[in-house]
Amino acid sequence: MSEFVSVAEAASIAPGQGRTVHVQNREFAVWNVDGQFYCIDDQCPHRGGPLGSGCLEDGEVFCPLHGWGFDVRTGACTTRPDRPVATYPVRVIDGQVEICI
Repeated sequence: MSEFVSVAEAASIAPGQGRTVHVQNREFAVWNVDGQFYCIDDQCPHRGGPLGSGCLEDGEVFCPLHGWGFDVRTGACTTRPDRPVATYPVRVIDGQVEICI
């Protein structure tokens, strides 16, 4: 059963920034792209790099270990299209970013 879980204050993640959040023994990467929030799996499928620590450019995060790129809106891998990451619904309620897991 899916549920929305609060993971951060929206004001604490500036546009163009992201972070790793820990929920129910899992890690997710939450990103703010021009005021819209997105959530993907935090682990890069290549070598397990923390995507929440990557650099964001035009909605694409680059893994800090080997540079694989992922569209945070769709989870598509621009480096290896056959290796996407999962995405999760996000909403902002009363200033809190919530992800559905």
